[in-house]
Amino acid sequence: MKSFLVALKFLTIVPVAKRMEISEADMVRSAAAFPLAGLFQGAALAGTAYICNLALPTGLTAGIVVMVHVLLNGAFHLDGLADTFDAIAKRGDTEGKLAAMKDGRSGAAGVTAIVLSVLIKFLLIMSIAGLYPTALYYALVMMPVFSKWTMPVAMLHGRPARADGLGSIFINGVGAREFAVATLTVFIIMTAGVVYMAPLIPNKHFLNALSMVLLYAFTLLMVRLFKGQFGGLTGDTLGALGEMSENTFMLTVVVWSGLYI
Repeated sequence: MKSFLVALKFLTIVPVAKRMEISEADMVRSAAAFPLAGLFQGAALAGTAYICNLALPTGLTAGIVVMVHVLLNGAFHLDGLADTFDAIAKRGDTEGKLAAMKDGRSGAAGVTAIVLSVLIKFLLIMSIAGLYPTALYYALVMMPVFSKWTMPVAMLHGRPARADGLGSIFINGVGAREFAVATLTVFIIMTAGVVYMAPLIPNKHFLNALSMVLLYAFTLLMVRLFKGQFGGLTGDTLGALGEMSENTFMLTVVVWSGLYI
């Protein structure tokens, strides 16, 4: 339970663990509960979509869902995405790129990355909503679950770009145990979702397996890219990975559903 609360503290704006003493070991262990924090977010998004669908048109529903998602995350992913792309766009050596990443101001590359990511997410939600509502609810639940799972994957395979900082604690500390627990949690959540949606989503077992494989490969690719650009991972690159993983998963659902509908 403590790991789950710590995960919520780092990944959402939910006011938990205010008086709780959190050690570095607690932070590392909380990575195993990242998918559970994602499930909390996903349930909130699916609930928002369900309520909005009762009275609002699809476009407005998709916009509200994206807004709730950004607010619930505290713009954590988007901030990391902007900082990461600003740093990638900067010419120079690794130290210069890392310095640009720490700069609180967003440049053209960062703003563009945010706009495109939010726009793509909106369009993907619209596309899935046009297939059937239950597919949208399932995708919204699983989107942050898979996204938060990619973070322990990256922490396991990556190395920190800086010796200090919050990101380095996670990246140095997370190992096979946290990754295994996080992966088992995702399997349990997927199984429960498949049972509920069984009559409605074609070949859902294969879709879930495909999503995990694609996201695992995508995460390894991003870890390699960030290593080449910055010498390793930072908290910002983990946020960027989370944002890009969400859109990758939603795109997988759209393509998969298009093959059967």
